[in-house]
Amino acid sequence: MTAKNILETVTGDLSEKKRYRAMQKRAHELPGDYRIAYDEIQKYLWATGGTERIEPFEDLVELFEEGAADGRPVLEITGEDVAAFADQLVYGEKGYIEKRREKLNRTLTEKLGK
Repeated sequence: MTAKNILETVTGDLSEKKRYRAMQKRAHELPGDYRIAYDEIQKYLWATGGTERIEPFEDLVELFEEGAADGRPVLEITGEDVAAFADQLVYGEKGYIEKRREKLNRTLTEKLGK
């Protein structure tokens, strides 16, 4: 095993971490209301197990950057039901809870031989 492989095993994929940090930096540069909305949507998606990927957050940052540049209010983009908007960002993705359910069912099926 090479030093790079050992490092990735311990720390994870560094390119993904760099990508995440860059995306978070962009999010922190959003104007006030957009920043608040981004932070709350991110908390909601992490808390509900909506996604384990960063792509929906990158898409959200891009959408918010464009909206801010156009001078649109953030709720004009998200709509009043922000949770529904957030759910649509990850529609069709298997979140953490779904993956854990599948793993539990698969493990028990294998161990019980059924």
